[in-house]
Order: sequence, then C-alpha cells, then structure tokens
Amino acid sequence: MDKSLKSARVALDTLGCKLNQAETEFLARQFALAGCRLVSSSDEADIYILNTCTVTHIADRKSRHLLRLAHRRNPEALLVATGCYAQRAQQELSQIDGVRLVLGNDDKMNLVQLLDESGYLSQTAGVQRYRYNGSYLRNRSFIKVQDGCNNFCAYCIVPLVRGKQKSLPYGQVIAQVKEKVAQGYKEVVLTGTEIGSYGYDGLNLKGLLDIILSETDIMRLRLSSIQPQEINPELIELWRNTRLCPHLHLSLQSGSDSVLKRMKRHYSTEDYQKAVSLIRSVVPEAAITTDVIVGFPGESDSEFEESYNFCQKIGFARIHVFPFSPRPSTEAAKMKGQVSDRVKKQRSQRMLALAKESAQNFRQQFLGKTMPVLWEQKNNGIWSGLTANYIRVYIKSNEDLTNKITDVKLERLYKDGVWGSDGVWGVSSRIYL
Repeated sequence: MDKSLKSARVALDTLGCKLNQAETEFLARQFALAGCRLVSSSDEADIYILNTCTVTHIADRKSRHLLRLAHRRNPEALLVATGCYAQRAQQELSQIDGVRLVLGNDDKMNLVQLLDESGYLSQTAGVQRYRYNGSYLRNRSFIKVQDGCNNFCAYCIVPLVRGKQKSLPYGQVIAQVKEKVAQGYKEVVLTGTEIGSYGYDGLNLKGLLDIILSETDIMRLRLSSIQPQEINPELIELWRNTRLCPHLHLSLQSGSDSVLKRMKRHYSTEDYQKAVSLIRSVVPEAAITTDVIVGFPGESDSEFEESYNFCQKIGFARIHVFPFSPRPSTEAAKMKGQVSDRVKKQRSQRMLALAKESAQNFRQQFLGKTMPVLWEQKNNGIWSGLTANYIRVYIKSNEDLTNKITDVKLERLYKDGVWGSDGVWGVSSRIYL
C-alpha cells in the first residue's frame, strides 16, 4: 500500500460488548476527522481494523476468522487488530497473514496517531476532510463513561485485559452527549465495563444521569448494563423520567446460589429478585435482560435446574446464553469438575428455548398498545426500529423513517419482535422531532 495515501479508505469491525462498540464509534470519528474515508467492507479498504473480544474462546475464533477473511478478500489492505484479544495475545494475532499492527486496549485510542506517524495517514495541506455525521455505525450512539473492573469474578478475563476501574470526567461525558444531539442522534447508550461503579469527583452514576437529563436535550438515554447489587430506590426513581429508557440489562450469570458463590459474584438470587421487584414497582413496562452462563465448573444437574427455574420465574425480556468457556489465567479455568461440551450443549439448548419463550411472553404483553419507535434501517421495504423498552418493531413503509421516532401500534408477534400497524406511513402521524 502506498504510504503517501492522502485519504485512506478505512473499514472498522467490532466484536463483543457495547463498550467495544463505543470505542469503535470514537475511532470512526477520529479517522474521519483525519481525512480518511470510512467504508463498510474490508474488500474496499486500504486499512481494515478489527476491535476484538476475548470473553470466550468463540470470540477469539471469530476474531481470527474475520482477520483471515479480510486478508483473503483484500491482500493489499493493512490489517490492524486491537481490543481485548489483542491485549491478551499480541503475538498470537501478529502471526496471522496480513496483520501488520496489533494494539491492545492501552493503545487503542491512539490508533489514528500511530498510523499517521507510521506514514499511512497523510496530514499534508490540501487533504480533504470528510465531515463526520455519525452515520457510519448506527442510529443509536454509544458513549463510554467508564472502563475496567475491580471485581475479578472467577470466570472473567475482563479485569486482566481492561485493567482497574476508572471513570471519565463527567464534563467530558456531557460534552459528548451534547455533540451527539447536535449531530442529530435521538438516543445515546452509556456504556463501560462496570458503569454502576461510575465515580468521578464525588459524582456517582445517579448524579451523572441527573446532569445528563438536566443539561442536555437527548430524547432517549439508555444504560448498557448494571449489576443487581447496584440497584437502589434513589437510582430507580430516575426512571420516572420517560427520557430514561425502561430497559435494564441486569447481569445474572446463574440462578443457583451455590454457583454464584463459586463464580465470586457479589449477590444472591434473593438480592437479584429484590432488585427486579424494585425496578418493576417503579417502571412496570421495563424490559429486564440478562446473561446466563451454563456449564460453569462443578455445575450439577440440580444447580442447572435451579438456574433454569429462577430464569423462568423472573420472566426476562431477553436472555443471552453462554456455555462456560475457560479463559486463560482465570480462577475458573483451573477449577475441578469441568463440565463436558456435550452437557453444556444440552443445557444451552434448554436455556435458549426458555429465552425464546420468555422473550415472546414479554412482547405479548404490549400487543395492542401504541408505543414510540426509533427507526433504524430498511431492508427489502421493511423498516425496523426499537421501542424504549427494547422491543424490535417492523413495518412496511415507502417513507424515509431514518432516525425518526414515531408512534406505532404493536399488532402481532413477528420474527424477533412485533409487527406494527399499517397506515399512510405504516405508523401514526405523530412524529417526535
């Protein structure tokens, strides 16, 4: 590749959590401001960047696959691997054909500068600056407010690749939210490794949310995830403000107290149930979503049944199911009683069936109701978008609904969401500007 390239074409891919998505969004903006042209595919890119995940062995495998695929399709492109897998196994990724730069999380945010200093991005006079309008990724914008974790749960590699918890200055967060509003975003999602631990200059998460709601005009504010022990009445009272999306991703991991103890989680199933009850007492329409690990070392048949029954009792809007994946240097990787892949697969299938049933039951409650939907994209004439409580809605419309919020009557279950009422727009005439 010509190192004097004046407006490099850059493609970015992301695996893993919403924090990774927020960081990729930040990088996209930095590349655009540096004069690069953002493209959607590695096939047309001069520089292909993969923001990797290493939370499971499957995430590792996907990272390797995407890098090899990018090289096969475009051998001339400069391949860059960054993120958590790059932080954990730099040498391993550097051996993949075409990968010429591997940067861990410590250097990720300096990627544009590093490439520029290497000669791949020219800052010479006359380079066209591409205006960044936020349209490269999606309609909802992800804003990083915190990073790192101090908990060291037995199965989790995140503290080893993200480091100790640290929070961004609240002034910086507010400025980013205001910038997103100016760019036309209707919704921002606050994300981090452990956002419930947010703390800067005496301000906690509740204080941060208070300031965002009072000092910005963002129409929708959503949290990426939070821990059950971080739920309290003062925090949940904020959700009486309808600008806060009634959707909380409340980490569970297991519905068995004995497994939770081995996982070194900081709550019991009773604590979790109390957190859910508090949320629903204030925000009855709230979607509560979660993650569940099956086949954790030593998980017996009875412990799995406890977990299954607890998830069934809670009635989640969504359950993300993960078979246990031993991660290097974590306590759980060395535990006795590793569960066989066959058993993990069986338990995953049962939990996934429950997840599907629970999701349908949640959506069923809202059929016949009219709810605001933020429209995201159109495929084959059908628009899809999200309600504030995370129900995906589909309609057929010839109008351009991109990034609009409109009222829609939810009529019937459809695919992974619901089908909205037909009309002139396929929606009601009320549009939220």
